[in-house]
Amino acid sequence: MRKLYVFGPNFGLPDPSPFCMKAMVLLKMAGLDYETALCDPRKSPKKKGPFLNDDGVIIPDTSFIRWHIEKTYGHDFDAGLSEADRGTAWALAKLCEDNIYWSIAFERWMVEANFSAGPRVFFAALPMPLRHMVISLVPKQVKRDLWGQGFGRHSREEIVQLGNRGIDAISQVLGDKPYVMGDECSGVDASTFGTVASVLSETFDTAMLDHAKSKPNLVAYRDRCMARWFPEFAD
Repeated sequence: MRKLYVFGPNFGLPDPSPFCMKAMVLLKMAGLDYETALCDPRKSPKKKGPFLNDDGVIIPDTSFIRWHIEKTYGHDFDAGLSEADRGTAWALAKLCEDNIYWSIAFERWMVEANFSAGPRVFFAALPMPLRHMVISLVPKQVKRDLWGQGFGRHSREEIVQLGNRGIDAISQVLGDKPYVMGDECSGVDASTFGTVASVLSETFDTAMLDHAKSKPNLVAYRDRCMARWFPEFAD
C-alpha cells in the first residue's frame, strides 16, 4: 500500500505545505490509491516532507515522486502538451516552488502575527519548557534558510513585490482556461494549485493574500481544483 507522509490538514487547507498538497494531487491525477501518515521531518529521508513509501520504495521530494509515478505506472502528467508547453509548464511549476514558496515562508514564519496565527500551532502538543525552546529555535532555522536562499536578504516589501509578480504570472498564464495549460489538468496544476491555495489561506494577513484575491481567475481556479481533488475542503 502506498503511504504518503504529510503534515495533515491545517490553515483551512488539506495540508499547510504546498508540496504536500502537490504530492496528493499527483497521486490523485494518476488514479493511485494511497493513505496518509504524519511526517516527522527529523525522521524523513531528506529532513523534510512530504515523502512517499510505495510498497517499501521510499521516494522523497515531490519532483522525484512525480518521476517515480511516471516511470513506475506509465502516467504522463503532460499528455497532450507540445514540447513548448511542457517547457512552460515546468518553468511555471518551478516559479511556484522556488520563488513564490519562499515569499509564503517568509510571511508565515518571519511576521510575528502570522507566526502566532499559524506555525506556532505545530508545537502546541510539546510539553513545557520544550515548547518554548522549540518555538524559539525553529523560526531561527527558517530565518537562516531564507538568508541562505537569498530571499531573507530582502525587505518584507521587496519579498511581497517578488511574490506578487509571481502571482501575476500565474494569473496571466491561466487566463480564462479551466486549468493552467488548457481544458484538462496537467502536472503543473499540482504545483500551481498548492501554491495558489496556500497564498489564498485566510489564516494569514498578507499583502499577497489581498493581491491574489484581486485576481478572480485565481480564486475560481483554487475553488475548481479544491472541489475536484479535496471536496471536503470546498466551500
